[in-house]
Amino acid sequence: MLPFKIALRFLKSSLGQTIGIILGIGVGVSVQVFIGSLITGLQASLVDKTIGSSSQITVKMKEDDQYIEDYAEYIAYIETLPNIASVATTLDANSVLFTENKPVIVRGTDLADSDAIYKLSDKLVRGRLPAADYEVVIGESLFAELGYALGDTIDIYNPPTGSGADEHKFVTVVGTFDFQVALTNDTLIVTTIPTVQDILNVGDVVSTVITQLDEVFDSDLDAASIAAFIADDAVEVIDWKTQNESLLSGLNGQTASSLMIQVFVTLSVVLGIASVLAITVLQKSKQVGILKAMGIKDSQASFIFLSQGMILGVFGAITGLLIGLGLLYSFTTFALNADGTPVVPLSIDPGFMALSALIAFSSASLASFIPARKSTKISIIEVIKNG
Repeated sequence: MLPFKIALRFLKSSLGQTIGIILGIGVGVSVQVFIGSLITGLQASLVDKTIGSSSQITVKMKEDDQYIEDYAEYIAYIETLPNIASVATTLDANSVLFTENKPVIVRGTDLADSDAIYKLSDKLVRGRLPAADYEVVIGESLFAELGYALGDTIDIYNPPTGSGADEHKFVTVVGTFDFQVALTNDTLIVTTIPTVQDILNVGDVVSTVITQLDEVFDSDLDAASIAAFIADDAVEVIDWKTQNESLLSGLNGQTASSLMIQVFVTLSVVLGIASVLAITVLQKSKQVGILKAMGIKDSQASFIFLSQGMILGVFGAITGLLIGLGLLYSFTTFALNADGTPVVPLSIDPGFMALSALIAFSSASLASFIPARKSTKISIIEVIKNG
Protein backbone atom coordinates (compact mmCIF):
# COMPACT_ATOMS: atom_id res chain seq x y z
CA MET A 1 0.00 0.00 0.00
CA LEU A 2 1.47 3.35 -1.13
CA PRO A 3 0.70 5.45 2.02
CA PHE A 4 2.29 2.76 4.21
CA LYS A 5 5.44 2.68 2.08
CA ILE A 6 5.66 6.48 2.18
CA ALA A 7 5.22 6.40 5.97
CA LEU A 8 8.16 3.98 6.27
CA ARG A 9 10.27 6.21 4.03
CA PHE A 10 9.43 9.28 6.15
CA LEU A 11 10.41 7.41 9.34
CA LYS A 12 13.67 6.19 7.80
CA SER A 13 14.55 9.67 6.56
CA SER A 14 14.47 10.96 10.17
CA LEU A 15 15.93 7.87 11.83
CA GLY A 16 17.21 9.63 14.95
CA GLN A 17 13.82 11.18 15.59
CA THR A 18 12.08 7.85 14.95
CA ILE A 19 14.33 6.01 17.42
CA GLY A 20 13.70 8.73 20.01
CA ILE A 21 9.92 8.35 19.68
CA ILE A 22 10.15 4.55 19.89
CA LEU A 23 12.28 4.83 23.03
CA GLY A 24 9.80 7.33 24.50
CA ILE A 25 6.92 4.91 23.94
CA GLY A 26 9.12 2.06 25.22
CA VAL A 27 9.90 3.88 28.47
CA GLY A 28 6.20 4.54 29.01
CA VAL A 29 5.29 0.89 28.43
CA SER A 30 8.18 -0.32 30.60
CA VAL A 31 6.98 1.88 33.48
CA GLN A 32 3.48 0.42 33.10
CA VAL A 33 4.82 -3.15 33.05
CA PHE A 34 7.26 -2.62 35.91
CA ILE A 35 4.90 -0.75 38.25
CA GLY A 36 1.89 -2.95 37.46
CA SER A 37 3.79 -6.23 37.84
CA LEU A 38 5.56 -5.00 40.97
CA ILE A 39 2.27 -4.04 42.63
CA THR A 40 0.71 -7.36 41.60
CA GLY A 41 3.66 -9.31 43.01
CA LEU A 42 3.64 -7.27 46.22
CA GLN A 43 -0.09 -7.81 46.71
CA ALA A 44 0.23 -11.54 46.06
CA SER A 45 3.13 -11.70 48.54
CA LEU A 46 1.22 -9.79 51.23
CA VAL A 47 -1.88 -11.96 50.82
CA ASP A 48 0.20 -15.14 50.85
CA LYS A 49 2.08 -14.11 54.00
CA THR A 50 -1.16 -13.07 55.71
CA ILE A 51 -3.49 -15.93 54.78
CA GLY A 52 -1.45 -18.25 52.58
CA SER A 53 -0.99 -20.77 55.39
CA SER A 54 -4.23 -20.18 57.26
CA SER A 55 -7.95 -20.61 56.81
CA GLN A 56 -9.61 -18.17 54.42
CA ILE A 57 -13.14 -19.11 55.48
CA THR A 58 -13.60 -20.58 58.95
CA VAL A 59 -16.71 -22.22 60.38
CA LYS A 60 -16.79 -22.35 64.19
CA MET A 61 -19.12 -22.22 67.16
CA LYS A 62 -19.66 -18.78 68.68
CA GLU A 63 -19.05 -20.17 72.18
CA ASP A 64 -15.47 -21.38 72.68
CA ASP A 65 -16.46 -24.32 74.86
CA GLN A 66 -18.81 -25.79 72.23
CA TYR A 67 -18.00 -28.10 69.33
CA ILE A 68 -19.36 -28.72 65.83
CA GLU A 69 -21.19 -32.02 65.57
CA ASP A 70 -22.58 -31.76 62.01
CA TYR A 71 -19.22 -30.99 60.42
CA ALA A 72 -19.49 -33.80 57.84
CA GLU A 73 -22.68 -32.22 56.48
CA TYR A 74 -20.98 -28.81 56.34
CA ILE A 75 -17.96 -30.21 54.52
CA ALA A 76 -20.15 -32.01 51.97
CA TYR A 77 -21.81 -28.68 51.07
CA ILE A 78 -18.59 -26.63 51.11
CA GLU A 79 -16.93 -29.06 48.69
CA THR A 80 -19.69 -28.39 46.13
CA LEU A 81 -18.72 -24.70 45.90
CA PRO A 82 -16.59 -24.08 42.78
CA ASN A 83 -14.19 -21.67 44.50
CA ILE A 84 -13.11 -24.07 47.25
CA ALA A 85 -9.54 -25.34 46.81
CA SER A 86 -9.34 -27.40 50.02
CA VAL A 87 -11.30 -28.03 53.21
CA ALA A 88 -10.25 -29.61 56.52
CA THR A 89 -11.16 -29.73 60.21
CA THR A 90 -9.37 -28.99 63.49
CA LEU A 91 -9.96 -29.66 67.18
CA ASP A 92 -8.02 -27.65 69.78
CA ALA A 93 -7.28 -28.36 73.42
CA ASN A 94 -5.73 -25.84 75.81
CA SER A 95 -3.34 -28.06 77.73
CA VAL A 96 -0.10 -28.03 79.72
CA LEU A 97 3.17 -29.92 79.32
CA PHE A 98 2.98 -31.50 82.74
CA THR A 99 6.67 -32.03 83.53
CA GLU A 100 7.71 -28.58 82.30
CA ASN A 101 4.54 -26.81 83.51
CA LYS A 102 4.26 -25.03 80.16
CA PRO A 103 0.90 -24.08 78.59
CA VAL A 104 0.42 -25.28 75.02
CA ILE A 105 -2.30 -25.63 72.38
CA VAL A 106 -2.74 -29.18 71.16
CA ARG A 107 -4.30 -29.04 67.70
CA GLY A 108 -5.76 -32.14 66.15
CA THR A 109 -6.31 -32.03 62.40
CA ASP A 110 -6.86 -34.36 59.47
CA LEU A 111 -3.29 -33.96 58.27
CA ALA A 112 -3.79 -35.14 54.69
CA ASP A 113 -6.40 -32.43 54.05
CA SER A 114 -5.07 -29.66 56.27
CA ASP A 115 -1.55 -29.86 54.82
CA ALA A 116 -2.85 -28.06 51.73
CA ILE A 117 -3.87 -25.19 54.03
CA TYR A 118 -1.19 -25.08 56.74
CA LYS A 119 1.57 -26.43 54.45
CA LEU A 120 2.99 -28.19 57.50
CA SER A 121 5.07 -30.60 55.41
CA ASP A 122 6.92 -27.62 53.88
CA LYS A 123 7.64 -26.25 57.35
CA LEU A 124 9.08 -29.46 58.79
CA VAL A 125 12.58 -28.97 60.13
CA ARG A 126 13.24 -32.54 61.24
CA GLY A 127 11.41 -35.84 61.51
CA ARG A 128 8.01 -36.43 59.88
CA LEU A 129 4.32 -35.71 60.24
CA PRO A 130 2.25 -37.87 62.61
CA ALA A 131 1.24 -41.13 60.93
CA ALA A 132 -0.72 -42.54 63.88
CA ASP A 133 -2.62 -41.36 66.94
CA TYR A 134 -0.56 -40.08 69.91
CA GLU A 135 2.23 -38.91 67.60
CA VAL A 136 2.91 -35.16 67.55
CA VAL A 137 5.02 -32.51 65.86
CA ILE A 138 6.06 -29.45 67.87
CA GLY A 139 7.70 -26.08 67.21
CA GLU A 140 11.46 -26.06 66.68
CA SER A 141 11.96 -23.43 69.40
CA LEU A 142 9.93 -25.48 71.92
CA PHE A 143 11.90 -28.58 70.94
CA ALA A 144 15.21 -26.78 71.54
CA GLU A 145 14.07 -24.98 74.69
CA LEU A 146 12.99 -28.16 76.46
CA GLY A 147 15.86 -30.29 75.18
CA TYR A 148 13.68 -32.90 73.53
CA ALA A 149 14.83 -35.54 71.06
CA LEU A 150 12.80 -37.26 68.36
CA GLY A 151 11.06 -40.25 69.87
CA ASP A 152 10.71 -38.69 73.33
CA THR A 153 7.42 -39.20 75.16
CA ILE A 154 5.83 -36.13 76.71
CA ASP A 155 3.03 -35.85 79.26
CA ILE A 156 0.15 -33.63 78.16
CA TYR A 157 -1.92 -32.57 81.15
CA ASN A 158 -5.48 -31.39 80.59
CA PRO A 159 -7.22 -29.87 83.64
CA PRO A 160 -10.50 -31.63 84.48
CA THR A 161 -13.59 -30.01 82.97
CA GLY A 162 -17.30 -30.61 82.93
CA SER A 163 -16.76 -32.93 79.96
CA GLY A 164 -14.76 -35.25 82.18
CA ALA A 165 -11.51 -34.76 80.28
CA ASP A 166 -8.71 -37.05 81.33
CA GLU A 167 -5.82 -35.36 83.11
CA HIS A 168 -2.82 -37.04 81.45
CA LYS A 169 -2.09 -38.33 77.96
CA PHE A 170 1.32 -39.45 76.74
CA VAL A 171 2.34 -38.62 73.17
CA THR A 172 5.51 -39.19 71.12
CA VAL A 173 7.45 -36.40 69.37
CA VAL A 174 8.06 -37.47 65.75
CA GLY A 175 8.98 -34.11 64.17
CA THR A 176 9.42 -30.37 64.50
CA PHE A 177 8.19 -27.43 62.42
CA ASP A 178 9.06 -23.76 61.95
CA PHE A 179 6.24 -21.36 61.04
CA GLN A 180 8.61 -18.41 61.51
CA VAL A 181 6.19 -17.06 64.13
CA ALA A 182 7.60 -17.17 67.65
CA LEU A 183 4.29 -17.68 69.47
CA THR A 184 3.25 -20.52 67.16
CA ASN A 185 6.62 -22.26 67.37
CA ASP A 186 6.61 -21.96 71.16
CA THR A 187 3.06 -23.10 71.97
CA LEU A 188 1.54 -25.19 69.17
CA ILE A 189 1.53 -29.00 69.13
CA VAL A 190 -0.01 -30.73 66.11
CA THR A 191 -1.44 -34.24 66.13
CA THR A 192 -4.44 -36.23 64.85
CA ILE A 193 -8.06 -35.39 65.65
CA PRO A 194 -8.74 -38.70 67.47
CA THR A 195 -5.84 -37.92 69.81
CA VAL A 196 -7.34 -34.60 70.84
CA GLN A 197 -10.83 -36.10 71.05
CA ASP A 198 -9.39 -38.57 73.56
CA ILE A 199 -7.59 -35.82 75.48
CA LEU A 200 -10.84 -33.86 75.77
CA ASN A 201 -12.94 -36.99 76.26
CA VAL A 202 -15.42 -35.88 73.58
CA GLY A 203 -17.07 -37.76 70.75
CA ASP A 204 -16.88 -37.22 67.01
CA VAL A 205 -16.72 -33.41 67.06
CA VAL A 206 -14.39 -30.66 65.82
CA SER A 207 -13.67 -27.06 66.76
CA THR A 208 -13.51 -25.57 63.27
CA VAL A 209 -13.97 -26.30 59.60
CA ILE A 210 -11.23 -24.51 57.66
CA THR A 211 -10.89 -23.78 53.94
CA GLN A 212 -8.72 -22.25 51.29
CA LEU A 213 -9.99 -20.74 48.05
CA ASP A 214 -8.94 -20.46 44.44
CA GLU A 215 -10.02 -16.80 44.29
CA VAL A 216 -9.29 -15.37 47.74
CA PHE A 217 -10.99 -12.03 47.09
CA ASP A 218 -14.35 -13.79 46.63
CA SER A 219 -14.26 -15.14 50.18
CA ASP A 220 -17.14 -12.93 51.35
CA LEU A 221 -19.44 -14.38 48.68
CA ASP A 222 -18.59 -17.98 49.58
CA ALA A 223 -18.85 -17.23 53.30
CA ALA A 224 -22.36 -15.82 52.79
CA SER A 225 -23.34 -18.96 50.86
CA ILE A 226 -22.03 -21.26 53.61
CA ALA A 227 -23.74 -19.24 56.35
CA ALA A 228 -27.04 -19.43 54.45
CA PHE A 229 -26.69 -23.21 54.17
CA ILE A 230 -25.88 -23.72 57.88
CA ALA A 231 -28.53 -21.24 59.08
CA ASP A 232 -27.63 -21.73 62.75
CA ASP A 233 -27.26 -18.76 65.09
CA ALA A 234 -24.85 -20.74 67.28
CA VAL A 235 -22.42 -21.13 64.36
CA GLU A 236 -20.42 -18.30 62.81
CA VAL A 237 -18.77 -18.21 59.40
CA ILE A 238 -15.75 -15.90 59.24
CA ASP A 239 -13.96 -14.89 56.03
CA TRP A 240 -10.44 -13.48 55.99
CA LYS A 241 -11.52 -10.14 54.51
CA THR A 242 -13.58 -9.37 57.62
CA GLN A 243 -10.54 -9.95 59.81
CA ASN A 244 -8.06 -8.07 57.59
CA GLU A 245 -9.82 -4.83 56.68
CA SER A 246 -6.65 -2.75 57.06
CA LEU A 247 -4.80 -5.04 54.65
CA LEU A 248 -7.62 -4.71 52.10
CA SER A 249 -7.50 -0.92 52.40
CA GLY A 250 -3.77 -1.01 51.76
CA LEU A 251 -4.19 -3.27 48.72
CA ASN A 252 -6.90 -1.02 47.29
CA GLY A 253 -4.66 2.00 47.81
CA GLN A 254 -1.80 0.30 46.00
CA THR A 255 -4.05 -0.60 43.08
CA ALA A 256 -5.41 2.96 42.81
CA SER A 257 -1.92 4.50 42.90
CA SER A 258 -0.68 2.04 40.28
CA LEU A 259 -3.57 2.90 37.96
CA MET A 260 -2.98 6.63 38.39
CA ILE A 261 0.71 6.25 37.52
CA GLN A 262 -0.13 4.21 34.43
CA VAL A 263 -2.81 6.67 33.27
CA PHE A 264 -0.50 9.68 33.53
CA VAL A 265 2.36 7.82 31.84
CA THR A 266 0.03 6.88 28.98
CA LEU A 267 -1.21 10.46 28.71
CA SER A 268 2.35 11.79 28.54
CA VAL A 269 3.19 9.27 25.80
CA VAL A 270 0.12 10.30 23.77
CA LEU A 271 0.96 14.01 24.06
CA GLY A 272 4.60 13.37 23.19
CA ILE A 273 3.80 11.37 20.08
CA ALA A 274 1.12 13.83 18.95
CA SER A 275 3.46 16.82 19.30
CA VAL A 276 6.36 15.13 17.50
CA LEU A 277 4.21 13.89 14.63
CA ALA A 278 2.56 17.32 14.36
CA ILE A 279 6.01 18.83 13.86
CA THR A 280 6.72 16.08 11.31
CA VAL A 281 3.73 17.28 9.26
CA LEU A 282 5.32 20.71 9.05
CA GLN A 283 8.69 19.18 8.21
CA LYS A 284 7.18 17.05 5.47
CA SER A 285 4.65 19.60 4.21
CA LYS A 286 6.64 20.17 1.01
CA GLN A 287 6.75 16.42 0.27
CA VAL A 288 3.05 16.06 1.12
CA GLY A 289 2.21 19.00 -1.18
CA ILE A 290 4.17 17.41 -4.00
CA LEU A 291 2.40 14.09 -3.41
CA LYS A 292 -0.96 15.88 -3.56
CA ALA A 293 0.09 17.61 -6.77
CA MET A 294 0.88 14.15 -8.17
CA GLY A 295 -2.67 13.06 -7.40
CA ILE A 296 -2.61 11.57 -3.89
CA LYS A 297 -5.89 12.15 -2.03
CA ASP A 298 -6.34 13.81 1.36
CA SER A 299 -7.42 10.48 2.86
CA GLN A 300 -4.23 8.84 1.60
CA ALA A 301 -2.14 11.70 2.97
CA SER A 302 -3.83 11.24 6.34
CA PHE A 303 -3.16 7.52 6.26
CA ILE A 304 0.57 8.22 5.86
CA PHE A 305 0.66 9.72 9.35
CA LEU A 306 -1.78 7.18 10.76
CA SER A 307 0.58 4.48 9.49
CA GLN A 308 3.49 6.23 11.16
CA GLY A 309 1.64 6.20 14.47
CA MET A 310 0.85 2.48 14.14
CA ILE A 311 4.42 1.58 13.21
CA LEU A 312 5.80 3.60 16.10
CA GLY A 313 3.24 1.99 18.42
CA VAL A 314 4.23 -1.56 17.43
CA PHE A 315 7.98 -1.03 17.83
CA GLY A 316 7.50 1.10 20.96
CA ALA A 317 5.37 -1.60 22.58
CA ILE A 318 7.93 -4.32 21.82
CA THR A 319 10.76 -2.14 23.14
CA GLY A 320 8.78 -1.32 26.28
CA LEU A 321 7.98 -4.96 27.03
CA LEU A 322 11.65 -5.90 26.71
CA ILE A 323 12.78 -3.01 28.94
CA GLY A 324 10.03 -3.75 31.47
CA LEU A 325 10.93 -7.44 31.69
CA GLY A 326 14.58 -6.50 32.09
CA LEU A 327 13.73 -4.14 34.96
CA LEU A 328 11.61 -6.83 36.65
CA TYR A 329 14.31 -9.48 36.42
CA SER A 330 16.95 -7.00 37.63
CA PHE A 331 14.83 -5.94 40.61
CA THR A 332 14.09 -9.50 41.71
CA THR A 333 17.76 -10.45 41.23
CA PHE A 334 19.32 -7.63 43.23
CA ALA A 335 16.59 -6.59 45.72
CA LEU A 336 16.80 -9.54 48.12
CA ASN A 337 15.87 -10.36 51.70
CA ALA A 338 18.46 -11.58 54.18
CA ASP A 339 17.62 -15.20 53.30
CA GLY A 340 18.26 -14.60 49.59
CA THR A 341 14.63 -14.51 48.48
CA PRO A 342 13.36 -11.54 46.43
CA VAL A 343 11.86 -8.64 48.42
CA VAL A 344 8.94 -8.79 45.98
CA PRO A 345 8.41 -12.07 44.10
CA LEU A 346 8.54 -11.92 40.31
CA SER A 347 5.03 -11.72 38.87
CA ILE A 348 4.60 -11.90 35.11
CA ASP A 349 1.03 -11.81 33.84
CA PRO A 350 0.89 -12.36 30.05
CA GLY A 351 -2.57 -10.80 29.95
CA PHE A 352 -1.31 -7.62 31.64
CA MET A 353 1.69 -7.51 29.31
CA ALA A 354 -0.56 -7.81 26.27
CA LEU A 355 -2.87 -5.10 27.64
CA SER A 356 0.09 -2.73 28.19
CA ALA A 357 1.29 -3.33 24.62
CA LEU A 358 -2.23 -2.77 23.27
CA ILE A 359 -2.55 0.49 25.22
CA ALA A 360 0.77 1.68 23.77
CA PHE A 361 -0.27 0.78 20.23
CA SER A 362 -3.69 2.39 20.65
CA SER A 363 -2.17 5.51 22.20
CA ALA A 364 0.31 5.93 19.35
CA SER A 365 -2.43 5.36 16.77
CA LEU A 366 -4.73 7.82 18.53
CA ALA A 367 -1.99 10.43 18.77
CA SER A 368 -1.40 10.19 15.03
CA PHE A 369 -4.93 11.47 14.30
CA ILE A 370 -3.82 15.04 15.10
CA PRO A 371 -1.03 15.20 12.49
CA ALA A 372 -3.21 13.19 10.08
CA ARG A 373 -5.87 15.87 10.29
CA LYS A 374 -3.27 18.61 9.81
CA SER A 375 -2.03 16.90 6.66
CA THR A 376 -5.46 17.29 5.02
CA LYS A 377 -5.17 21.08 5.40
CA ILE A 378 -1.92 21.33 3.44
CA SER A 379 -2.63 23.35 0.31
CA ILE A 380 -0.74 22.60 -2.89
CA ILE A 381 -0.82 26.27 -3.84
CA GLU A 382 0.64 27.35 -0.48
CA VAL A 383 3.43 24.77 -0.75
CA ILE A 384 4.30 25.97 -4.28
CA LYS A 385 4.09 29.65 -3.24
CA ASN A 386 6.38 29.12 -0.21
CA GLY A 387 8.83 27.03 -2.17
